[in-house]
Amino acid sequence: MTEHGAKPCRMQYAGAVGARIAYDDRGSSAHDTAFLLLPGWAVNRGFFAPLAERLAARHRVLSLDWRGHGDSAEALADFGNAELVNDALAVLDVAGVRAVIPVGQAHGSWVMLELRRRLGERVPAMIAMSWLVLDPPPPFRSMLEALQDETRWEQARDQLFAMWTTGAPTEVAERVHREMGAYGFAMWARGARAIAEEYARHGNPLQAAAALTPPARLLHLFSQPKAPEFLEAQQTFERQHPWFAVRRLDAVSHFPALEVPESTALEIERFAAL
Repeated sequence: MTEHGAKPCRMQYAGAVGARIAYDDRGSSAHDTAFLLLPGWAVNRGFFAPLAERLAARHRVLSLDWRGHGDSAEALADFGNAELVNDALAVLDVAGVRAVIPVGQAHGSWVMLELRRRLGERVPAMIAMSWLVLDPPPPFRSMLEALQDETRWEQARDQLFAMWTTGAPTEVAERVHREMGAYGFAMWARGARAIAEEYARHGNPLQAAAALTPPARLLHLFSQPKAPEFLEAQQTFERQHPWFAVRRLDAVSHFPALEVPESTALEIERFAAL
């Protein structure tokens, strides 16, 4: 048992088309529903470790590295969101999971919507963290364009780091800079392109979730931005759509699962009600 009561973590591999995907398998439960933790672009599954340890005290928890990330194999060809969906499906298949609640970090959450489309009722609920669930403002679109420009991407990345970590605990800021900073132009440009494509294809995430037939229960946990109108717009949507819920966590950084894993786990468990 770990410090927080979780079962030992077991790293395993799943074979997806074009890549070998590393994933951790923690914990167990009396029911047949597991959590699947989905990182964002240029993020390794280690960002989820504090949260996974807490959830695994009572649940089975899977967390993966996308192809080209962490301990997974380098991709043999370029890839985008469709390939990430295949990575997640490969892990679920090898792990023998019947029902799954995906937990997405930022734009990794686009994958969970596709999992619901593909798997239907096998995905009874979804949890997104730190996702831009409303219409992306012009500065965000400009940031995505800059990340795809080899002459501007580093400045754009550093601006994101500053926005995500200013005032955050030192260990969180250092980890973000160290681990996300290890990825080069190709990965940041790839991620920016894939994110822009998802917004162009589906509209904003709340619109995309509402278009699911039927919509699945969806919780959005976030700490940034602090602007009250971002929360208020989601609360208005929540009142109109009973399948959606939003909670703002008491954290400074863009990564509440890393900064405040205890309160993040509590919100997830309350919503999942497993």
